[in-house]
Amino acid sequence: MQKAVESDTPVTRLHEHASYDPADFEVPTGREEEWRFTPLRRLRGLAGADPLPAGAVTVEVEPAPEVKAEKAQRGDPRIGASYVPTDRVSARAFASFTEATVITVPAEAETTAPTMITVHGEGTDGVAFGHTVVEVGPMARTTVVLDHRGSATYADNVELVVADGAALSVVSLQDWADDAVHLSHHHVQLGRDAKVSHTVVTLGGDLVRIVPSVTYTGRGGDAELNGLYITDAGQHQEHRLFVEHSAPDCKSRVLYKGALQGDEAHSVWIGDVLIEVSATGTDTYEYNRNLVLTDNARADSVPNLEILTGEILGAGHASANGRLEDIHLFYLMARGIPYEEARRLVIRGYFGELLDKIEVGDVRERVAQAVEAELG
Repeated sequence: MQKAVESDTPVTRLHEHASYDPADFEVPTGREEEWRFTPLRRLRGLAGADPLPAGAVTVEVEPAPEVKAEKAQRGDPRIGASYVPTDRVSARAFASFTEATVITVPAEAETTAPTMITVHGEGTDGVAFGHTVVEVGPMARTTVVLDHRGSATYADNVELVVADGAALSVVSLQDWADDAVHLSHHHVQLGRDAKVSHTVVTLGGDLVRIVPSVTYTGRGGDAELNGLYITDAGQHQEHRLFVEHSAPDCKSRVLYKGALQGDEAHSVWIGDVLIEVSATGTDTYEYNRNLVLTDNARADSVPNLEILTGEILGAGHASANGRLEDIHLFYLMARGIPYEEARRLVIRGYFGELLDKIEVGDVRERVAQAVEAELG
């Protein structure tokens, strides 16, 4: 059994405890800071200690021609090499998956197509666990799409290892059926002068909680974390980000936008950025905006900065929750555009910046159509 890992960072924070063993984490009660927004009763036992019936989830991979895709068993040295779970559900997923998907991009390769990983749930009668590893070799360039569909109770971990000088673009699409529960941790490890563009799109599901994190192992890493979500009546969508700046001259940008509509629609965005003493020259900014379209919808947004050195280029955060601006609607309606169409145009423009960041044309069009359908 591997031991718990404790951070040496001289400051109390949420992410200091990590372990591969679920027993090293207490069963949450909902009073803990990392769980206080999450409705634990809707997790179907994922955060508990009782045995759970096995569920059915299929994972299909369409690799780019230059990429190697394989299945790996527990014990493969690539699994868990870059990431140690930081909460009980993540640790339980690590301890319970049966087969991992491993994607390897050779050094200096530039892929000619995206690698598509489709996760399809076959029902909510049981619980399924998964694990994915993407290794991008030095100076390589590639795109990976994680596409989640169907009905499931699913928990997984995704390790994204980007070597020196490499670039990785990731799109994670949560387009689940309305009864799905999905908890996932995405961890990005960036080498020297490496770059990642990580985009999360959350549309479906009963409860979805995505936890992206980034660490830097060399100077000059660049992380761009984007998110788009539409939260409907009764849905709980939670995005918790942690960017740990521990190497000099690294950059991070976080941009998440959501829209909420319907009774008891609830979105949660937590953005934690830690700048350690060694991270001189850091340049970071995080921004979350929520558009509340109806009454009885709730958006929680909590940006946090911990800065342990003053020798940085810049660090900031912003958060805003609001409704549609009447002046924007008036401008369009004064030119003969009906109210409902004017409303859709304003919201489409609100999300346009994020849609443009999705590099895969088919996926971008699919998300744009899904946004239109949600607004309809």
